Amino acid sequence: MQIQVNDVVLTVEDRGAGRPLLFIHGYPLSRRLWEPQLEGLADVAYLIAPDLRGHGDSGSTSGPYSMDLLAEDCHALLDVMGVKEPVVLCGLSMGGYITFAFYRKYPERVAGLILAATRAGEDSPEGKANRDKAANLARQGGPGAIAESMLPKMLAPKTYNERPELVQSVWEMMHSTSLEGILGDLMGMKSRPDSTPTLKQIDKHTLILHGSDDQLISLRDAVSMRAATSGAQLRVILDAGHLVNLEQPEQFNLAIRGFLKEL
Repeated sequence: MQIQVNDVVLTVEDRGAGRPLLFIHGYPLSRRLWEPQLEGLADVAYLIAPDLRGHGDSGSTSGPYSMDLLAEDCHALLDVMGVKEPVVLCGLSMGGYITFAFYRKYPERVAGLILAATRAGEDSPEGKANRDKAANLARQGGPGAIAESMLPKMLAPKTYNERPELVQSVWEMMHSTSLEGILGDLMGMKSRPDSTPTLKQIDKHTLILHGSDDQLISLRDAVSMRAATSGAQLRVILDAGHLVNLEQPEQFNLAIRGFLKEL
């Protein structure tokens, strides 16, 4: 369905019933990232998976897309959908950055946090420079150029070499992101604040999920987040890269099922 949120129309998919669980995808992806979760977890929660602005089937606006702006979109979406109960937030990669922003702005709306393939720290100077390089690449070659440059790093080498159908699916997701969305994300991530101080403030149940073969965000970042977050659990999923929920969906879903039972 499509829902007017702030200054943009978002496309959102929802399934199931029970405690609300909001899935927030990463860059430069879409709600299709969460298909294995929408299919596998609808019996244990009310699942909500939007396309962020500029992604998938949602409308786009000129950027930058700050993490606060994207968190505000998610908050407004919940309001329009009539979700009043505190939600579990599940954010992957950039979705994790948005999750931190949402928690800082609306802690009373949060029942728990699932942080997948993400980090708390801000971009290093080198990282900021790489955002600018990626933006230039996107302006010159469009979303396809970004997909070609990122795709080999998005998945574990084993996945990339042995599962061509999944590689194709991820390529299509990335290619469907608008140029405005790509540029908006890049500039928003480049300027995002350091969320490391936020970790010490979190007083909600927190699950950290990370692939053993993530080539984009080091497992060390996940270990550091666990150490800094009171009571957080860390699950390392073997034979998975950055898109841990797509590469090993059964293990990912099993971890979420256990987490929801503990809430």
